[in-house]
Amino acid sequence: MNTSVDEIADGIFRLSTFVPEVAAPAGFTFNQFLVLGDEPLLFHTGPRRMFPLVQEAVARVVAPERLRWISFGHVEADECGAMNEWLACAPDAVVAHGEIAVMVSLNDLADRAPRLLGNGEVIDLGGGKRVRYLDTPHTPHGW
Repeated sequence: MNTSVDEIADGIFRLSTFVPEVAAPAGFTFNQFLVLGDEPLLFHTGPRRMFPLVQEAVARVVAPERLRWISFGHVEADECGAMNEWLACAPDAVVAHGEIAVMVSLNDLADRAPRLLGNGEVIDLGGGKRVRYLDTPHTPHGW
C-alpha cells in the first residue's frame, strides 16, 4: 500500500490510500485532507494502523510536527483512529470538533483536551486559509 498526495486546490492536499482488502473485490480508498497555512490542519486521521503511511504522505508536504489542528467529520475509526498518534507526533496540535463529539467521545478518547467548536465558528489557519465548523447533528450516523 502507498498513499498518494495530490494538491486539489492552492494549499489543500488530498491524501489517498487504496486498500484492496477492504470491501473486496472492489477495494476502498481512505482519504485525508491537509490544509496548509501558518497553522496546518489535517482533516481525517485515517485508521490507527494506517498512521505510518499517512504520516509519510504528510511529510512530503509539511513536517508532521508542524500540524496545529486535527479534525474529522465524525468519531469513527476511519476518520479519527490515528488521532492520538497524530497528537504524539505533533506536540502543538489540538483536536477540534463540535459539542456532541467532544462531550460523548473526545473528552475521553483524546490524549489531550480537545477544542470544542461552536456552530459556525471559524479557525483562521493563516496564509489566507480558514475553516468553518458547521454543526450537522443529523448526519452521519445520527450524530
